[in-house]
Amino acid sequence: MTGEQLDWPSISLIVPTYGREQVLRDTVQNVVQQDYPHYEVLVVDQTQTHEPETQALLDEMAAANKIRYYQLPWASLPGARNYAIERSQGDILVFIDDDVELPPGYLQAHARNYLDRPEVGAVAGRVFDRMKLADAGGLEIETLPPEAMDPGIAWYHIDLVHTTKPQQVLTARGCNMSFRRSLFTEHGLRFDERFRGSAVREESDFCLGIRPTGLIIWYDPEAHLVHLGEETGGCHDITTKSLKYQVTFYHNHFWLGLKNLTLGQRLRFFGRLFDCHVLGRPPCHKSGSPIKILTRLVFYSLGLGQALVTQVRSHWDDGQIYTRASQADSINPPDQTDPAPTARVPS
Repeated sequence: MTGEQLDWPSISLIVPTYGREQVLRDTVQNVVQQDYPHYEVLVVDQTQTHEPETQALLDEMAAANKIRYYQLPWASLPGARNYAIERSQGDILVFIDDDVELPPGYLQAHARNYLDRPEVGAVAGRVFDRMKLADAGGLEIETLPPEAMDPGIAWYHIDLVHTTKPQQVLTARGCNMSFRRSLFTEHGLRFDERFRGSAVREESDFCLGIRPTGLIIWYDPEAHLVHLGEETGGCHDITTKSLKYQVTFYHNHFWLGLKNLTLGQRLRFFGRLFDCHVLGRPPCHKSGSPIKILTRLVFYSLGLGQALVTQVRSHWDDGQIYTRASQADSINPPDQTDPAPTARVPS
């Protein structure tokens, strides 16, 4: 199939980035080589200072209208996504990480799921995760178990790395997912900026918000990419080894449950969170040392406490501070951070 034979929807390919250099250069050079009839690339950069080679490449691509390049002074992955949503023009919004490799035909693989399928509101792509594939060897899954559609326990049964059969799913991986624009324009969905740090579970929270719309999330293993899984950067404003990261990890899980789940679903979710991430049982396989379990229990408790505070504050504060700031920028966009909205449309 070619672009001339089908009425392909326009696509906005969105790349949030933070603290990346060589891998970002490789990713951006890769994405602008996609052969798709109508797409734009938005790079939302939250890095304070790049290596000269990286900055030169980004500036050069922006000047040549190969990318739309935005530089922001803050680090928030959901905030970066929302910033790009407000400035994108495509019928379909595709979100990837800044450390991925796209195969030829990647955008077509996402787009074809929306053709003549009005019930599809989002597409979850397969992720050839470099580290997880190495750990699991040749494991392949055709159909996910029923538990993968239960919001109380799904997060320990959804496997978008080894699953080979197209099917409806509950969520997508943040490094490889796409959405109809109508989810943002007609239903008003946005990513929740209260998900902190590396924003673990922010994409799961967004996907759970799709349920009331009546649209479905469709998993297509053909819409695949390679996720390199770099240890730093990628909108991580704190190191994964820090105490702050550990607390925000649990905060984000608890906030996902408090915001989206019924009481029974919350109890099962929080129980599995404790069993896996505190006690270290499968599939987490963490150390069973009493000292480490006690340390993780402290983080678990602190994260729960912070999530309860977030829940109380949510009655008067939606936490969308970055979105409000970006909306203000849209009224008077600074020249150096918000270039003219030109997009590359490959021939």
